[in-house]
Amino acid sequence: MKTADPELMRAINRFTVLDKIRRRGPISRVEISEHSQLSTTTVSAITGSLLDDGLILTRHEGDIRNTAARGRPRVMLELNPDAARVVGAKIATNRIVFALTNFCGEVLSKLTIPVRVDRLPIGVISDLVEDGVRRCVVDAGLSLSDIDTVCLGLPGVVEHRTGRVRSSPVFREIDVNFAEEMTSRLNLPTIVESDAHAIALAHHWFGQARDLDDFVVVSLEQTLGLGLLHNGQLFRGAGGLSHNLGDLVLGSVSDQTVRLSEIAGETAIFGEQQLVGHFAEAVRVGRGMAHAQALISADDNPLSATAMRAGEAVGLAVANIVTLFGPPRVIIVGSTLLLGSVFIDSLRQSYARAIPRSIREVAELVFDPSPDEAWAQGAAVVALRELYESPWGTTGPASSL
Repeated sequence: MKTADPELMRAINRFTVLDKIRRRGPISRVEISEHSQLSTTTVSAITGSLLDDGLILTRHEGDIRNTAARGRPRVMLELNPDAARVVGAKIATNRIVFALTNFCGEVLSKLTIPVRVDRLPIGVISDLVEDGVRRCVVDAGLSLSDIDTVCLGLPGVVEHRTGRVRSSPVFREIDVNFAEEMTSRLNLPTIVESDAHAIALAHHWFGQARDLDDFVVVSLEQTLGLGLLHNGQLFRGAGGLSHNLGDLVLGSVSDQTVRLSEIAGETAIFGEQQLVGHFAEAVRVGRGMAHAQALISADDNPLSATAMRAGEAVGLAVANIVTLFGPPRVIIVGSTLLLGSVFIDSLRQSYARAIPRSIREVAELVFDPSPDEAWAQGAAVVALRELYESPWGTTGPASSL
């Protein structure tokens, strides 16, 4: 029988120990052993290596000066916040949000640039991203030489392994190697990731899934995205491909395929109203969903009906996801939640009708209108994981089907 690759096992064990320290620290070696089911000898060897690498620090609990105290003070382990610094950014159609974090994921500086990104050529977008990263770094009292990695999260179909953006509403072009472009500009390793994956990791570290290693995030923004974590690792397609939930097929009418984005995408929800008047101006400056919410509150019946239909379609999609993967929690995020109860209630009811009776109690639905800073912080978490957490890199179960 073939045994596991020793190097892979060491990487997995290192990841496990570091993750226990991140989640539960300050924590003792004995407690790490109990929570990870690794031997104390293995834990001691790994934590010794992590200390040598400067990734963790020791903390003594108890007064080492009090000779009358019984026993020796406990040696606790915690992450070293200065071990790494990364910049994460969320690039949306109407704004770019940056967050610079330390090794613990704590935000040291943040910046928002309100700009209509989707009407700019790729060169100008690259200029804005470069300037934003540099400004965020300076605001934290640092220089680019103090930064380890940059991660850029954006909507669309992203190939994480190569940094290629196959398609995105923020780019006019297709098949853009944005990671290569920004790496050359910043002279720093730059990762490009799906924004849905970024917000999923943000929830895993700081948000609604801190207690879980298996969950799903459904992102409802300009595009519809999916983030799936299994055993604490992102589930990606071939080449680290992200999942465009908007391309999910719901059925067909007169031999025409009906996709989720054609019912629940932002453009589909707004309809022709977004082309004229105050609505058009609101969409132009990135306030389309907020304006739609105001119209719905004022009993704008055509828009209410469209929002209900979108909620119903998303509910069906979520029921399909739960049927396939059986996650204990589905976190639904994004600006479409601004449509309010008419959308959310329709989604809940549709989901309840569609989910099989046998798994009706499996998944909890959570609605979280996360702020932009959380998405940018999630992109920073992607960078941190690339630096020190992922034991499989780009070839193992975290990145392939």
